[in-house]
Amino acid sequence: MKEFSYTIKDKVGIHARPAGLLVKEASKYNSEITIKKDEKCADAKKLFSVMSLVAKTGDTIKINISGEDEVGAEKGLKEFFENNL
Repeated sequence: MKEFSYTIKDKVGIHARPAGLLVKEASKYNSEITIKKDEKCADAKKLFSVMSLVAKTGDTIKINISGEDEVGAEKGLKEFFENNL
C-alpha cells in the first residue's frame, strides 16, 4: 500500500473541474484509491464521492493507494495534484 499527503493550493479547492480531472486520472489505474479529509473518506474514482469531501485551499488530504499498479498510480497522482491542485 502506498500513501501520501497533499495540501490543496488551488484558490477554490477541489471544485467540479479538478474533481472531474482527478476521477479521470484515478480511473486509469486498477488500484483502489481513496482520499481522506478529516473523518471523511472518498473513492477517488467517483465524482460525487470526491466532491463530498469539500476540500478547500489549505486543507490537507491523505491519498491511499492499494493494488497491483500502486507504484505507478502514486507517481501519476502526485504529479496530478502538483499540476492541478
